[in-house]
Amino acid sequence: MEGVKLVEKVVIVPEMPTNRRRIFLSNLDLPLVAYQESVSFYDPPENKIGFSESYNTLYRALRSLLVPYDFLAGRLVPALEDNSRLEIDCNGAGIVVAAARTDTRLSQLGGLFAPKPDLKHLVAFLREEGEDEMEFKDKPLLYIQLTQFGCGSLALASRYNHCVLDGVAARDFEKNLAAFTRGDDLVIVPNPDRSIFKARNPPRISHPHHEYSRPSETRDNPFSVGGTRCTNVMHSRTPHNTTHLIHIPPQRIASLKMAALKDGKLKRCTSFHAIAAKVWKARSIATKIHDEVCSTMLFPVDVRRIVVPPVPIGFAGNALVPGFARASVRELKEKEDSYIVRKVQEGVERFDDEYVRSGIDRLEVHRGMPCSENSFSLVAWFRLGLEEDVFSWGKLKYATPVVLKPGLVFLLPGLEGDGGLNICLDLPDDQVDEFHRLLME
Repeated sequence: MEGVKLVEKVVIVPEMPTNRRRIFLSNLDLPLVAYQESVSFYDPPENKIGFSESYNTLYRALRSLLVPYDFLAGRLVPALEDNSRLEIDCNGAGIVVAAARTDTRLSQLGGLFAPKPDLKHLVAFLREEGEDEMEFKDKPLLYIQLTQFGCGSLALASRYNHCVLDGVAARDFEKNLAAFTRGDDLVIVPNPDRSIFKARNPPRISHPHHEYSRPSETRDNPFSVGGTRCTNVMHSRTPHNTTHLIHIPPQRIASLKMAALKDGKLKRCTSFHAIAAKVWKARSIATKIHDEVCSTMLFPVDVRRIVVPPVPIGFAGNALVPGFARASVRELKEKEDSYIVRKVQEGVERFDDEYVRSGIDRLEVHRGMPCSENSFSLVAWFRLGLEEDVFSWGKLKYATPVVLKPGLVFLLPGLEGDGGLNICLDLPDDQVDEFHRLLME
């Protein structure tokens, strides 16, 4: 991509004064004190509006939206009641928004279905100089960059602190933002109250929780405010490899489901169950984990409707809890497909209100992070429904994460109307070849 040039960079604050308050961060939020980056692409506006009008419309929409989303305009600070934890100070300090241009045409980027190095240019103005040394209280919780391509197409990139929103809440925010650019009202009223996810007093750990590692002794433990840096909390010490994209056509998905059901041991098998089981097996073998080692696959489970009482509609926080499937590599090699799929299904079915509460209490007592030993995380990005968003400049065309962090595997949408999926992962070339062979056998 040719050089991306900054048009302007501004701080957006709520258009009217908001109530100064503090928002509690739960044990589901605190392991996620790290920035997430994604980008959405749009064809040239059909209504022929100029770029200046597009980014000024974005500014106006954000000023209005930051009134109900006042917490996004706040900052992370030590909690008043427990200064070893972080909470959000809704101080109206604002978010950072950049407008940029490039002469590159969108078609020159090639496929837009997965992370690639060129996409980093689309968040080029969303990092502050010396940011790694800045204290939390000085870091905005949300950055946005709108970039116009030489062909008139647009890219809307966001960089937000994951402790504030999970994928579902971020999707709700984008729906609301799209509505505000059109001059419409809120689609979903945000509710950032996390008190439903407070640990019990005293804590009661009633289940084993293999989804979490033992507590970290480093100063970057996100439950501590001793450090100042926002680090990558998932597998931060794993080296980066080449990002690979493997397409799974709908016929292959159908055959995986049939293979899991053919022995009659399962009553049902969704596309996610079948693909997750196959990815787990193929990756565990391709990465040459020893047969006797236990391999763990993590995947987010939305507990909004699982906890009692259910989480209110519009919950703006983290309610995606790591589920897990766990088995020895020998089992993955030797057991039938239905056995592996059943392990994935059990990873979802074990969740009830008590299991969620037990996990929160486990984090209260032991701190710690999602499991990182002989594990990876599978994220079904295709489930977010971002393709439904319509901004004033047009309907979303594609959306993708900007980078693939080590230890993650994304399930991304396939071509429009194709019905297939793309598997995005980072492994050395020889391991990817083996992974692909196992995935298709």
